[in-house]
Amino acid sequence: MKLRFSSAMVMALCASTSMAFTPQPLSTNSKSIQIQNQHINRITPSSSSPSSTSSSSLSSTPHNEEIETLYIRRPRPPYIPNHIPDPDYVRIFDTTLRDGEQSPGATLTSSEKLEIARMLAKLGVDIIEAGFPIASPDDFDAVKQIATVVGNEVYDDGYVPVICGLSRANEKDIKRAWDAVKSAKLPRVHTFIATSPIHMETKLNKTPDEVVNIAVNAVKYARSLGCEDIEFSPEDAGRSEPEFLYRILSAVIEAGATTLNIPDTTGWNMPWEFGSLIEALRANVDGAENVVFSTHCQNDLGLATANSLAGALNGARQLECTINGIGERAGNASLEEVCMSLALKGETKFEGGPGSGKLYTAINPVHITPTSKMVSEYTGMPCQPHKAIVGANAFQHESGIHQDGMIKNKSTYEIMSPESIGLMRGDAQSGAGIVLGKHSGRNAVGTRLKELGYDLEPDKLNAVFARFKEVAEKKKGGLEDDDLEALVLDQSGLVNKFWEVTGLQVATGMSGIPTATVKMRGPDGVERFVAATGTGPVDAVYKAIDSIMGVSVKLESYTMNSVTEGIEALATTRVVLSPVVGGPNDNSPLISKERKFSGSGSDTDIVTSSARAYTSALNKLLTWTMRRQAQVDESESDSDSSDSVPEAIQMPSHNPSVVGSK
Repeated sequence: MKLRFSSAMVMALCASTSMAFTPQPLSTNSKSIQIQNQHINRITPSSSSPSSTSSSSLSSTPHNEEIETLYIRRPRPPYIPNHIPDPDYVRIFDTTLRDGEQSPGATLTSSEKLEIARMLAKLGVDIIEAGFPIASPDDFDAVKQIATVVGNEVYDDGYVPVICGLSRANEKDIKRAWDAVKSAKLPRVHTFIATSPIHMETKLNKTPDEVVNIAVNAVKYARSLGCEDIEFSPEDAGRSEPEFLYRILSAVIEAGATTLNIPDTTGWNMPWEFGSLIEALRANVDGAENVVFSTHCQNDLGLATANSLAGALNGARQLECTINGIGERAGNASLEEVCMSLALKGETKFEGGPGSGKLYTAINPVHITPTSKMVSEYTGMPCQPHKAIVGANAFQHESGIHQDGMIKNKSTYEIMSPESIGLMRGDAQSGAGIVLGKHSGRNAVGTRLKELGYDLEPDKLNAVFARFKEVAEKKKGGLEDDDLEALVLDQSGLVNKFWEVTGLQVATGMSGIPTATVKMRGPDGVERFVAATGTGPVDAVYKAIDSIMGVSVKLESYTMNSVTEGIEALATTRVVLSPVVGGPNDNSPLISKERKFSGSGSDTDIVTSSARAYTSALNKLLTWTMRRQAQVDESESDSDSSDSVPEAIQMPSHNPSVVGSK
């Protein structure tokens, strides 16, 4: 399914507002919590603050109207802690601010956490795990601030995120977590204790009975504080004994837990293993029908997203994840991967669990890219270029075969549009993510040149493309539009390419005489080389070229500019020169010293760029000389012919017209 600016995409990502939700009977330990028609800090689904809206910044043009539809958030069922009225709805629990911040070096300030939390609300996550309040006073303050601010900002559609605080299964932790989140409209406490044999025996030094008792008491204590939304996690559930999980989870449900989160803490499970575990828990835990099952999958084997989706397939209706997949060790399930997988495949590939199998979330994916960039910037953890969905290369194409397909039909190599995740590509890169690099084909280069206004003849395009390939081999990251235009300019003076630089080597420095060895191919196809010295490397190169081509010129002007930024930027050189009559290499007495010739050259190497510009100007000089010589020769020939026919009557006339003259 291709995500595009159409009603089909809005249906896929921003469901129809006609969907009805029928509430199910509630258990005695829960209540329906609905936020409607509030008048405090209201926010439209597309706004970043209570007073802003997206429509004000979008024009009424058809294209912008289509973009505006991307900002429509899909409606979600009323929030009930232990029950989801629509069995096809999947809650998204974001733990970027808690588990994500546990990534080494990813420390966030309180203000940064608040900004990220606001972006997560904009994105539409159901639950924000804002931190671990007992960890430090700063962490407590950050969680409390998020609960007070973000946890009370109600959007126009009635949405407000649940604000969650993590705690260990002891009263001190739980009290601290509750104090941090209780100011939110929808507060949650998430408590946990390890249940795998290795953790209970070596880390906790507790028996299974003791662990069950601690878990039950923790949940009961949270309830006693007034918390009605309690999540319990059996840490390392992926390596725990199933029978023990049935026992402890049944006990915490009876104690008042509303969400059971099943962590694959070490990323140990295969997707089929983890999916089967969720299915078995739903079938064997007493009271399973009265809670929401959740997944929390680590990425140690690169299977976090796959395991999370396997959990959803088997009945989990809350998926825990982080922006960019950051987290402990190898990270967590990636929110963007999980959500876009459900957006693309949720309606067709999840049959077999509860409900109709047409799974969906209320995530507004158009905010994925800005949220990803914010998290990367604030944590100092950039995404790898090939990261799914949000990596720099995710919507870029360098292979010539792929570029040809993208130019003809973007669906050939993209299963979603970048605009659907907030990456507004527009007309950049031919509107198809075309990265012009060494693997690019002639079609991609020609297409981009036409977009830039250069409709080149086949021969000229071939010359530019050949030069493009030479530069692309040396320039990492592809060529920008300015680079491409510089190459067109570089080739403009090479229509009559009598001489060509085929080799160049310079030696220079603070303690030696700059020396250049230049090899050139002439009109006869023979390569010649000369070594020369100069005041600098470019001067030495120019003297060597003068010697090989047999010309004497004066360099009137020399300018060089960097086309783009960075160490690998393309340099463009422009020179203006004039002939010197009677110079040491002069063999062209027909050239006027008043005549000036210019040339341009481009390369990632500034000396090579300079040599190409100089040669281009000299080729123009030689072309002009040849035309001038042709004029003189034809004029002399006409004069000889007229002298040999004495009986003819000579009439006044204009100078003879010579083909190719100026």
